[in-house]
Amino acid sequence: MAGGGTGGHVIPAIAVARQLVAAGCKVKFIGTDRGAEARLVPAAGFPIEMIRVGGLKNLGLATKITSVVQLLSATMAQFASFGKQRPSAVFSMGGYVAGPPVLAALLRGIPLVIMEPNAMPGATNKWVSKWVRRALISFSETAKYFPAGRTEVTGLPVREEFFQVPARDPDGVLNILITGGSQGSRTLNEAARASWPLFREAGLPVRFVHQTGTAMCEAIRTGFAETGLAGTVSEFISDMPRAFAEADLIVCRAGAGAVAELAAAGKPAVLIPFPFAADDHQLKNAQAFEKAGAAVLFRDQQWTGQQFFDTVQALLGNPGRLREMGRKARELAKPGAARRAAEIVLEESGVGPQYRLTDMRSDRNNG
Repeated sequence: MAGGGTGGHVIPAIAVARQLVAAGCKVKFIGTDRGAEARLVPAAGFPIEMIRVGGLKNLGLATKITSVVQLLSATMAQFASFGKQRPSAVFSMGGYVAGPPVLAALLRGIPLVIMEPNAMPGATNKWVSKWVRRALISFSETAKYFPAGRTEVTGLPVREEFFQVPARDPDGVLNILITGGSQGSRTLNEAARASWPLFREAGLPVRFVHQTGTAMCEAIRTGFAETGLAGTVSEFISDMPRAFAEADLIVCRAGAGAVAELAAAGKPAVLIPFPFAADDHQLKNAQAFEKAGAAVLFRDQQWTGQQFFDTVQALLGNPGRLREMGRKARELAKPGAARRAAEIVLEESGVGPQYRLTDMRSDRNNG
């Protein structure tokens, strides 16, 4: 299992790993001690082999040279390791951490299956696109980056609780969930703060649930309490499926995990892509949702308090559009992604019939 750095790479890989283990396979992760995998993988009960490797994008020349040397060294070490204990397949979520095991797999002729959850493939997955056995994607338009006949739209593994979120119509008050992810978003936080006087003056029937992240939480919470507007401000929301269930509209970034959860829950959204995401993949994700009619898209520099207010006011005046956006979002949902990914890994690895997923329960909860 290759890929790490962020939870967005690691958590889906863990979901697939659980399916493979339940089918009788042995699984090992490869990662770094700096990424989310160093914490999440052992906590999930899987072994992990640590390597030293760094990214190559947006770096100074000296740092980039160091990273290239590390990449080559780690790749050769993986090549040697795969010679001693050859894996039946390598499954990759992408990211720079995946570079050495992916390249070593290609050099050894080991079947490579990748999962690309973004509309625009990341650098690692793009580099190896011609040689993958299968590419598991979330958006049909991503297929053009891979050889014909080697892609399947499986979606990204998402917790069962998101699929169980029922459809709802605003009941007199529009409940708005604002979340920039676990770390928060300065753009979303500042726009929300600038919108408060406008909402208060207009007297619109809205309620805010705002996850700010750590850095700005106290300032936002204190300022919001002084407005008299309805809602809550918190540093982190531990039960996000419940927050989704209670929301009529979600304002968020457009990472792969975020848009997969929106689809699973069938929630209308306003998407403000993080402008510095690698290869601008969040913009491509948001554009795919906008094209499907599931979301409204604004660039980071466009998202102001006035724009926030105007957007909510327009949607309040058109509840039918909110319902349609939610329905379109649900059409993009792909349950069973982890199970299907595991099935494909087993197919491509050519392992014997003793490895079966037939007796496993549904993996919509990712195992």
